Amino acid sequence: MQKEVLIHVRGLQMMDAQGDQEPIEIIVPGQYYFRNGSHYLRYEELLDETAEPTINYIKVSGTGLEVSKKGLVNVHMVFEQGKKNMTYYTTPYGTLQMGISATNLELTESEENLQIKADYALDMNEEHVADCYLAIQVQPRDCKDFVL
Repeated sequence: MQKEVLIHVRGLQMMDAQGDQEPIEIIVPGQYYFRNGSHYLRYEELLDETAEPTINYIKVSGTGLEVSKKGLVNVHMVFEQGKKNMTYYTTPYGTLQMGISATNLELTESEENLQIKADYALDMNEEHVADCYLAIQVQPRDCKDFVL
């Protein structure tokens, strides 16, 4: 796969009590690397028009998925199937303790395409708050047909 890519990130949080859903979706240019058996992605995201961009790093390997954000928010999330991983999510408004329990991880790869899917339960301060879904689609930047 080429180094310069388009990254399509879709996420959905299904909140418990109210049944509310919080979808997110972005399509951004980014960079792709493959090293030592792992796929790496890097892209910038504007969370607030007045702030510096947040740099996102994604690593996919045989052991799981890692998502790191550095900037307005800071977090290092680790998704390993059947295991709960704890982390701290730091924002300008404070820090939250998060638990991530991946229930399903999928990686589909071809020469010109990479698809990553994760289903996980999200805890905040030791309480289950949402069941979540994350899908990441990666294609060459010059691809005319962005398929989901």
